[in-house]
Amino acid sequence: THMIDIGEETGRLSEMLAKVSDFYDAEVETAVKALTSLIEPCLIVTMGGIVGFIAVSIMAPIFKLVSSIQ
Repeated sequence: THMIDIGEETGRLSEMLAKVSDFYDAEVETAVKALTSLIEPCLIVTMGGIVGFIAVSIMAPIFKLVSSIQ
């Protein structure tokens, strides 16, 4: 990147590499937080759907059996 070129020119490459590393660390952390905030609601809705499907799968035969008895 441009910062590395400047670090080479000024003789302070290690400082510039540390700054670039900090910048990319923060950028990755922000991206992970954004992705997590998008995935969590989708996962909760999916799990709710699975639980609902299981509940209906269990209750439907019971209701059918009760209605056939009456």
